[in-house]
Amino acid sequence: MKITSAEFIKSIADTGQMPRDDFPQIAFAGRSNVGKSSLLNSLLNRKKLVQVSSTPGKTRLINFFLINNKFYFVDLPGYGYAKVSKQIYKNWQILLENYLMQSKKLQGVVVLIDLRHLITEADLQLIGWLENNKIPVLTVGTKSDKLSKNKIIHQKMQNEILLGGFNNPKIVPYSSVTGLGKSELWSDLMLLLDKKRLAI
Repeated sequence: MKITSAEFIKSIADTGQMPRDDFPQIAFAGRSNVGKSSLLNSLLNRKKLVQVSSTPGKTRLINFFLINNKFYFVDLPGYGYAKVSKQIYKNWQILLENYLMQSKKLQGVVVLIDLRHLITEADLQLIGWLENNKIPVLTVGTKSDKLSKNKIIHQKMQNEILLGGFNNPKIVPYSSVTGLGKSELWSDLMLLLDKKRLAI
């Protein structure tokens, strides 16, 4: 995948602020310390397009990045870690659910898990909710460079067993450091975008 342009467009705190153009969107979701910003920068061959926070859970807005002037990557707020008030957390949940339900341009959601561990209940709940609402899901196992090749295979298999009841139990091991899984993930992303028959 050749990236000719990647630019931050806007952050929104309300779905009424979403871009009004016709470009398709792929959203990225995961726990606050899963390495989502690093993965996005790696996918887009950029070092600092998506800011990597030293404080997990700091991102509280939905961020839109326009890629090749043809589609959006949408960075969703992290969940399950941030030390925030119950009201703020509730507001995040409302914002996320409203976006996922109201965005007519959403092609699918990439759910990130830390491949060093078993998938969490929060991740399973999110994937289940997405599937119940007929939103395509891709699951990516981050931080794979911290595991041996045999451990990657083992963790991938164990997590795919836990996802066995879902429509797409496949997990793509990924490393923002080594580039492992980058080509495979782009291939999966292109299948989602191909619904719009884009000449990307």
